[in-house]
Amino acid sequence: MEKPGASILNRNVKIMLVLLRVAIGWHFLFEGLSKLFTPGWTAAEYLSTSRWIFAPVFQWIAESPSVLAAVDIINIWALIIIGLGLMLGFYSRIMAVGGMVLLFLYYVAHPPFIRIQFGFPAEGDYMIINKNLIEMLALGVLAFIPTGKFLGMDSLAFLFKKDDRVREEKVNIESQEGQIVSTEQLKRRQWLKGALTLPVAGIFGVALFRRMKWESYEEQNLVEAVTGASVKNLNVTVLNELKGLIPKGKIKNVEFSRLILGGNLLSGYSHSRDLIYVSQLVKAYHHRDKIFATFLLAEKCGVDTLLTNPIMATMIDEYWKRGIGKIKFISDCAGLEYDKGIYPTPYQKYLDRIRRAIDFGAVACYIQGETADYYMKNGMKKELEGALQLIRDNNVVLGIGSHHIETIEACVEEGYEPDFWMKTLHHHNYWSAKAEEWHDNMYCFNPERTIEFMESLPQPWIAFKVMAAGAIHPNEAFRYAFEKGADFICAGMYDFQMVEDTNLALDALASYEVMNGRKRGWRA
Repeated sequence: MEKPGASILNRNVKIMLVLLRVAIGWHFLFEGLSKLFTPGWTAAEYLSTSRWIFAPVFQWIAESPSVLAAVDIINIWALIIIGLGLMLGFYSRIMAVGGMVLLFLYYVAHPPFIRIQFGFPAEGDYMIINKNLIEMLALGVLAFIPTGKFLGMDSLAFLFKKDDRVREEKVNIESQEGQIVSTEQLKRRQWLKGALTLPVAGIFGVALFRRMKWESYEEQNLVEAVTGASVKNLNVTVLNELKGLIPKGKIKNVEFSRLILGGNLLSGYSHSRDLIYVSQLVKAYHHRDKIFATFLLAEKCGVDTLLTNPIMATMIDEYWKRGIGKIKFISDCAGLEYDKGIYPTPYQKYLDRIRRAIDFGAVACYIQGETADYYMKNGMKKELEGALQLIRDNNVVLGIGSHHIETIEACVEEGYEPDFWMKTLHHHNYWSAKAEEWHDNMYCFNPERTIEFMESLPQPWIAFKVMAAGAIHPNEAFRYAFEKGADFICAGMYDFQMVEDTNLALDALASYEVMNGRKRGWRA
């Protein structure tokens, strides 16, 4: 007969193990139902961003629509069934093993190794150890201990045993508790043990109902409102809705995607007009992991080119070195404000930015639009020519940018022959363009003159600011730019806009106006 203290300790341990089992079951069930009730949920992004020994397998799944659909269904229902089984104590040891298998797959898909992660360790990742591994080890303990027989549906298996096994169970209870119980008493006890976890399922159901009810309220009162600010309002288009990959065009000897990812948003710069908080919001959103995920998602859409300033060079270099992706880098060679303590003149600073971009692997450099506008307006042809010569001497693709068409005209008159032109292009059919004064709301000041003059130039043309910094919908902006002669368009895009914008660009390129009504022939 056990000592009283030992019996109490044993009972306490059993209670804690049952609570652990129920808590993990709750987590699994919640994850499964959350995915089930989320329209369009898929593991595609999670699988496609895998970075370890099994990465090719996971990425193949993400890129195979039929396989991905099957994996999504298996994942969802495995989480739900395992969650319910653990919570209710039904085949609890088998469910624990199943949960370990799932968690192991999650772990190897995204292990918390420093050189494999996109950036700094995420919450729940602690160098080798993460939440998945901890939960997997906990399930390993539960796999060896029949907690479902302590409290759970497994205890009801007693009712289906043969009489000799019933007598054996009775003897075991007599030896442990020092008292004689009848078979009927034993059955009642087992029914009680089996039913004690049912209220937990009831609590889960009530909590889930209230959550869904609240989400329904949010959807009715926030999502459908024109000005409703809710994350639910973001109808994110996912990779399995991608219509195709962006086609490419060649500038000099390098191929670039015809839709180019603009880097302003990624580096924290946004034309937010008088909304002074937006730039800080954009910087907070685009942490290192988010930037790397955006690069990779762009490449999955065929957007293989990034256009940004040298400030992001080290991050792009890290993205390459970690083997995450191979996105090309076009640099505008702009950067931080001029510091008199470091550079003798702003021109010397600009040359240093060109060198930095080239040193970090830029395949193309161009004179930033505002810089070229400033040089030509102020008679600084010597400085412009020096910057152009530095780029040309380093054998990278060379471009000249401008916000004002007069700058391009002057460059042509001077006989400059870059490999491509960067010129803003958008119409003025949006309300803030009608303002009497310029308030960071217009970037192509004379679209008609721009279209007419660019038509005569033999070099490829990358159009930028085509959406007037968010004032024009991309569906309209992309069609307009391609129809009016642009060979490429550069657009700033958040990750949740990437697939939708890719589809819109594909639609624009396939439209009648672009295919048949375009006056300027393709230069790339």
